[in-house]
Amino acid sequence: MTGIELLASFITTGRLHGIGIGIGIGSTLAEVDRALPHPHLDVVGEGGVSLRRDYGFVEFYFNPGQEWVMSGGSIELHRLANAPEPAARWAAGTGVGFAPYTAWAEVRHALSETPPVPELTLSDQGGFLEYRAEKSCVSVLVVDDEEEERGHHPGHGDVWSVSLWAPVRAS
Repeated sequence: MTGIELLASFITTGRLHGIGIGIGIGSTLAEVDRALPHPHLDVVGEGGVSLRRDYGFVEFYFNPGQEWVMSGGSIELHRLANAPEPAARWAAGTGVGFAPYTAWAEVRHALSETPPVPELTLSDQGGFLEYRAEKSCVSVLVVDDEEEERGHHPGHGDVWSVSLWAPVRAS
């Protein structure tokens, strides 16, 4: 599986498929460990109120309870332009390869071939465009500065990051 295919599936479903079991909001830390038995860094928030698990360019966030439960995550693609090693480790462990740059046009094309095609809302984030898939609770930040060129970071039209958030529940 390519990184673009994984991103299209993730944006559509809000779950990371193709790396063992699909993981997403509500997955326990044990489920994540089974899906990703790879080196990582755990950062526990002050007082144990949060946990951030960092795999290099992929991070997951957890809330405590009877067990840690995933509350969000992000794929920080911008980190790969300057440091391809995390992508190489990820590919070796998951079989999913990411390039140093990911063009939004390529992800959009993959989304068009990944039914059901998610409805995306667009907003300007000052130098970035944010595409939000409300149904899957995933947002994509795309570099929108026409003067930005690929180099130590993504250029115009490249994906900066893809984020997953917990849905807001009506009270």
